[in-house]
Amino acid sequence: MQENIEGLTNYLSGFVSDRRKQRLTEVLAERTRHMTVVLEDVYQAHNASAVLRSCDCFGVQDVHFIENRNKFKISEDVSMGSTQWLSITKYNAEENNTINCLQQLKNKGYRIVATTPHKNDCTIAELDVTKPFALVFGTEIDGISQEVFDVADEFVKIPMYGFTESFNISVSAALCMYELTTRIREQNIPYHLSENEKQEIYVEWLKASISKSDLIVKEFYNKK
Repeated sequence: MQENIEGLTNYLSGFVSDRRKQRLTEVLAERTRHMTVVLEDVYQAHNASAVLRSCDCFGVQDVHFIENRNKFKISEDVSMGSTQWLSITKYNAEENNTINCLQQLKNKGYRIVATTPHKNDCTIAELDVTKPFALVFGTEIDGISQEVFDVADEFVKIPMYGFTESFNISVSAALCMYELTTRIREQNIPYHLSENEKQEIYVEWLKASISKSDLIVKEFYNKK
């Protein structure tokens, strides 16, 4: 498997400019899975798309979409192509996709941190970022579900000083990611991807950078 990835990487590299490869390497160097983002039943395409764009901008590689009632939709005008640079996982095969998603993340060592102003919570400036965590955002109207409340390890909020109770979900996600990824990078935390993770993502980014890459990949395997 590793040999195939290395061979395919070398083969695809011949179709990409040195400048492009350098840019991919620079971005990959700051990607992280120390923090991941979970969206539960977000139904407005522009909100989901704006969150994806922020994930790419702040270097958060993985996004998890829970589809209990609402399907994952993307507005390309808002996402600005960010979907091709992220690792997106959708949960829609179970009776309760929320529990399935959060349990899988817990099994991988993530703390479940729910965003809500209505629980025994801390602010984003107070949240412990030294250990991996999954930041969960709920629907636009109702917020996180009872299942998230029950499973969450911690709760976090953004300080607000006006009359309005909450920010739009895409604004909330961007504010949280800015604060938390900044703190992660400022502290002595091993937040970078492993070399194997970098290689797996890099080959996917090469594919995304090449027109009709599926045909080129097929050509590579046919030559073997």
